[in-house]
Amino acid sequence: MTAHRIGPSTARLEHRALSVDDAEAFFALNSHPDVMRFTGEPPLQSLNEATEALAAYPDFETVGYGRWGCVLKATNEIIGFCGLKYLDDLDAVDVGFRFLPECWGKGYASEAGAASIAFGFDVLRLKRIIALVLPENGASIRVLEKIGMHRQGEFEYDGLTALRYEINSSDR
Repeated sequence: MTAHRIGPSTARLEHRALSVDDAEAFFALNSHPDVMRFTGEPPLQSLNEATEALAAYPDFETVGYGRWGCVLKATNEIIGFCGLKYLDDLDAVDVGFRFLPECWGKGYASEAGAASIAFGFDVLRLKRIIALVLPENGASIRVLEKIGMHRQGEFEYDGLTALRYEINSSDR
């Protein structure tokens, strides 16, 4: 199995696996209350917790892909993450993204999300990609719709009511 630690490049973003060397940027993102508000996850509490999370992230080794850090080409700054994650409990591949609040509204999530979906279909040869989003997260819902995903319903996931979106390779 090939580990795709480098993801697709877009006009403004490079995508690469995050390492423990990126712990400060990962902590800044995943400790921010506005970023974490609609994730269903608690914010990180310390830089050490961020380092441990990055060190323990198994996806690239276990399934060959994962969530990549989104690096702004103009500054080499990590401004968020985006990518694909295999959800074993659903036997499905999910596209997900998070960006720093100062990067919201600039099209980065749409740019990175579309590139991740294209990678999933073109490189990984997936047939379907899903996305899970909380109903109150209007900004992410708009991104999912903009990148061609379609709402498939509502269900309980990890104790939360989530909307399920999907796109099939034949939809492109």
